[in-house]
Amino acid sequence: MELIKTVNDAVNGFVWGIPMLVLLVGTGILMTFLTRFFQLTHIKHWFSKTLGGIFANKHVTAHTAEGDKQISQFQSLCTALAATIGTGNIAGVAAALATGGPGAIFWMWIVAFFGMMTHFSENVLGIYYRRKNAVGEWSGGAMYYLKDGVGAKKGLKTLGAVLAVLFAVFCLIASFGIGNMSQINSIAVNMDAVFHVPMYVTGIVLMVMAGLVILGGIKRIASVTERLVPFMAIVYILGSLVIIIMHANQIGPVFAAIFKGAFGLKAVGGGIVGSGISSALTWGMKRGVFSNEAGLGSSVMVHSVSNVKEPVMQGMWGVFEVFTDTIVVCTLTALSVMCSGVMDLDTGKMVSEAQKTALVSEAFSKSFGTFGGAFIAIAILLFAFSTVLGWSVYGTKACEYLFGTKSTIAFKILFVLFVVVGATMNLELAWDLSDTFNGLMAIPNLIGVIFLSGTVVKITKNYLDREIGKKDIKPMYSVFPDIQKEQEERKEG
Repeated sequence: MELIKTVNDAVNGFVWGIPMLVLLVGTGILMTFLTRFFQLTHIKHWFSKTLGGIFANKHVTAHTAEGDKQISQFQSLCTALAATIGTGNIAGVAAALATGGPGAIFWMWIVAFFGMMTHFSENVLGIYYRRKNAVGEWSGGAMYYLKDGVGAKKGLKTLGAVLAVLFAVFCLIASFGIGNMSQINSIAVNMDAVFHVPMYVTGIVLMVMAGLVILGGIKRIASVTERLVPFMAIVYILGSLVIIIMHANQIGPVFAAIFKGAFGLKAVGGGIVGSGISSALTWGMKRGVFSNEAGLGSSVMVHSVSNVKEPVMQGMWGVFEVFTDTIVVCTLTALSVMCSGVMDLDTGKMVSEAQKTALVSEAFSKSFGTFGGAFIAIAILLFAFSTVLGWSVYGTKACEYLFGTKSTIAFKILFVLFVVVGATMNLELAWDLSDTFNGLMAIPNLIGVIFLSGTVVKITKNYLDREIGKKDIKPMYSVFPDIQKEQEERKEG
């Protein structure tokens, strides 16, 4: 175990160093400028097509026919959010605050702002380069736009194929780390601490529950997540808002502490693993990416199963996903902790002696009594379990790319069995492994986004010219002529 940790620490330090910081945030900055700050300049449009579309457009939430392998746009969002709204929103934010002080939250916002356009670009490429698998289900993701996009460029065929395989391998392994064991471990630890349920018992129960859903395939997973995600998000948001309102006099000092801490020597130096501004940015990036996954290329795989035909439409769902996950949920977690009094806002130090991941539970307990701790334990259970469901889709798609569609049943069985392993393993090692494979996944994916940035710009311009400029031009739905024709002939929904 010590050898694994030593090797992982070495790889983790390399993966999450300055080059990775430049690649991750730099890609978001690049796509933000190339699309002329789409997340700001077209904020009304993408809100109306995403959040507004849920209430006003029946095609957004309409289920596909029983035999259809596609899922609705809303189901794809919920399945993606199921994977992103997890322990990173609770335990991850608390760890960032405890290690880096209030200023760490500012850097999470910065990563999220530019990450919106990274995720937008991933989803646009995911839809544009997706294809149908042997059973008629859409298959898309970084491995496909690396192979068929980057690989189609002159002299880059081998590079595209190699990067595609690397991404799929990293994703397959990461699905057992960030998508399974670290999530399940957080559930087991909290259930043991709050309800005194033995960790192995939690593991067995969750294994059975996961098996019933995951083995049913993408449509059963989507059916569960479209009910679970809105419920758990709304309840958690309401609980956080109540705490913030109860301590309304602390809202001003909290935001002052965040902005001062972001640039102060103390907060920046400790704000992210180690000392110095570079280490501070690294911590914010890691926690931000662990939360919303922008840049990993992971949730593209479930967005690509959507019944949407417009690549930019699914790109806008990606913007909304990052906004909801980090700007809304993570911010509310941070404000709840800081307003509740478990942190000294002047020094940025924790008044509480609770472990990093237990800070949110203590913040809720200070406001709601013993019910608060139980509420957070249940929230972590729902958040983390939904993440497991979402990541099972990612791992399945990576397995399919590497070994074929028939291999996915074996992966699903193994994935479900690892739930018990996650319930009883070391939490610190689980998180460290998750960070490492997060970074490894991001590298080939971000290279692909950069190489194909021109394609994203063309598709986006084509969409805006048609939808906003009302120009009568041919839409860009797919790189493949047969799929392009099929989508042109298909009515929306």
